[in-house]
Amino acid sequence: MYGIVQIGGHQYRVQAGDILDVQKLNEEAGKQITIDQVLFVGGDKNLVGAPNVAGAKVTAKVLRNDRSRKEIVFKRRPGGYKRKKGHRQEYTALLITEIADGQGNTAKIDAKSKNAEKHLKK
Repeated sequence: MYGIVQIGGHQYRVQAGDILDVQKLNEEAGKQITIDQVLFVGGDKNLVGAPNVAGAKVTAKVLRNDRSRKEIVFKRRPGGYKRKKGHRQEYTALLITEIADGQGNTAKIDAKSKNAEKHLKK
């Protein structure tokens, strides 16, 4: 089962066990969050929302808040004008742990998967 969710104005395709980098959220690392803006749930039976699927939700664990690699922007114009700037975008890494379609069906992360063993300590 997979879903399409909206986080911070962007749409992402998610499955249980995926690690997703989204725009910075105001959540601390290690916290479980619930995303209820689920636009589509696919699997045995497809559910399309108008705009959201009723009762569907995605549960995720916040892994870290970090900054991406530095992007260098260099401008050069005639007359000796030069500018070199750098930019680092802040992001939040999420581990998708569960997808529920609102009709009783759920897809959970496999406990033996590499991401679960690394990030979900019991």
